[in-house]
Amino acid sequence: MKIRKFLSLEWDAIAGIVAAVAAIVLHLLHFVDERVILPIVLALIALLFINFLRHTRNNELTAEQVDRTARAVNRIQSVLKHPDVILVGPRHLRSANEQFIKHMSGDTIWFNVCLSMYRTQPLFDSLLRPAIDNPMVSSIQFILDEGQKDLWQQFIQPKIAACSGSAKVREPRWRNLSKTVSYILADSQLSGGTEALLSFWGEPFMAQTTERDVPRFIFHVQRNAEILPHLVELER
Repeated sequence: MKIRKFLSLEWDAIAGIVAAVAAIVLHLLHFVDERVILPIVLALIALLFINFLRHTRNNELTAEQVDRTARAVNRIQSVLKHPDVILVGPRHLRSANEQFIKHMSGDTIWFNVCLSMYRTQPLFDSLLRPAIDNPMVSSIQFILDEGQKDLWQQFIQPKIAACSGSAKVREPRWRNLSKTVSYILADSQLSGGTEALLSFWGEPFMAQTTERDVPRFIFHVQRNAEILPHLVELER
């Protein structure tokens, strides 16, 4: 490695510098006059010009390689199709939910969600309050099963009332819903389209506990996914 590094040094440039320093020292000591110095200077200029031309050509070759690589990457990206749905596992549930709520905007739909997730104050502050306080969110419409009315009135509604943006939370629409599909639907500031967080009641997507149902897996439905119109129709 040391030999390779030694051979890779710019020896022509080093030789030119040494020659220039030697000529200056000899001239200052009056060992040589201007007639000797002038050819040395011209030779050094020529040497530097040749070195410049060599590096210019190398830079051109590098630029051509970078341009070819960029075109190849663009071709690959144009062929690849972004997934319509991304599965989010337990380790990333909290961060995925936080990012989704952080960038949501407009009128939002919260369909058949499990209110037990927002029952404790820490989870409410982490999972629901950011949506209420988000200035880009115009409204929050819950569509809930009638079996969750007591939970809403006893635990969720008082917490919402304490938020500064509570006025944007509309009165829930109470329906007799089967515990199957659950989703949050909203416009995304990042993608510029409608996205959703989709889950399902029951194993393996919703883990059953003695006190509440805890989401284990969710689907992040991307903009323009074919399932989005079906979710909108399901809300209607």
